[in-house]
Amino acid sequence: MSKIEKTIARQQEKIAEGQYYEAHQQLRVVASRYVKQENWAAAIDILFGGAQALLKAGQGGSGGDLCMYLVDVYTRAELVPDADNKGKLFTLLRAFPLEEPTKKRFVGEAIAWASKFGEFPNGDPDLHHVAGVLYAEGEDVETWGCFLANVADHEPYDAERHLALGTKDSAEKLAQVEYEWYTQDESHTAALYAARAIFPYLLTGNLRSANKAHLIFTSRLSASNKSLTVQEVSSSSSDMRVYPSLPLLNFLGLLLLAIQRGSADLYRQLAKHYAPYIKEVGIWDDALAQIGEMYFGIRIPRQGNPLFDMMGSMLFGGGGGSPKPSTPKATPKKVDAPAPPPVDLD
Repeated sequence: MSKIEKTIARQQEKIAEGQYYEAHQQLRVVASRYVKQENWAAAIDILFGGAQALLKAGQGGSGGDLCMYLVDVYTRAELVPDADNKGKLFTLLRAFPLEEPTKKRFVGEAIAWASKFGEFPNGDPDLHHVAGVLYAEGEDVETWGCFLANVADHEPYDAERHLALGTKDSAEKLAQVEYEWYTQDESHTAALYAARAIFPYLLTGNLRSANKAHLIFTSRLSASNKSLTVQEVSSSSSDMRVYPSLPLLNFLGLLLLAIQRGSADLYRQLAKHYAPYIKEVGIWDDALAQIGEMYFGIRIPRQGNPLFDMMGSMLFGGGGGSPKPSTPKATPKKVDAPAPPPVDLD
């Protein structure tokens, strides 16, 4: 047994005996000694083993502290987010006790490290996916009903934010999250929840995931609501479900079709036709303006003093991220649906 293994074993014995504070402090001291020597591998082994043992013992505060120290060592050593380094973080993230507040900070620091030393400016997709799935599966609460009742504490927005920046597998989970959330609301609000999965992917240039999220959400909607009228419209190049009672859901499907075709005229036609319903929502304007510019070259009008705009961005948190969606409970009144505008699917 190596010296490091003996150290970890001794501290694991103390943890098993309930001497959590002593084990935590000694693990920190030993790790700091290796950090000063720039013996990164030894420091990582000590911190990973110690954090894992404390987390398994239900000591989220002490274990979380060692987790964040581990990310600090990754940063000092300028390690890249390869499979081994990320794997340790995944193991620790899954070991956190329920409702441990340091978990969110640990996720944030891990994402920041991966952003700095990896190839993805917004953070490693694998890290985002694992974090998003853990939030989405409601490991902090037992049921979705409880999840929503405690939204102020548990924030399902965390799941949305991470899954929107995740892997190709994240779209399915995000669509499931939104559908489960939708089932707690009025039946006519389906498009509001579908958009929460579709818009973030479109705003990050991920059309494939946007289409996948739309397909999964609408498939579950149709399968779970046998009384919902659905019309299948097909052509040699496109297939689409039309929902006579859900105009904005039709808009989202046609929007994705317009993006695939790169048709600015079709986009303008859709925006005009569905304008009254989009206005009722009241929270889609900024996202649609950005989508119009990104995919159809329709420039967003720039007004105001550029210096003031810059200062406002600095002082009030503006920046390059996607706008945070408003809570879905701010729903529009139910309106009768018009038929979708005629679109040549060929």
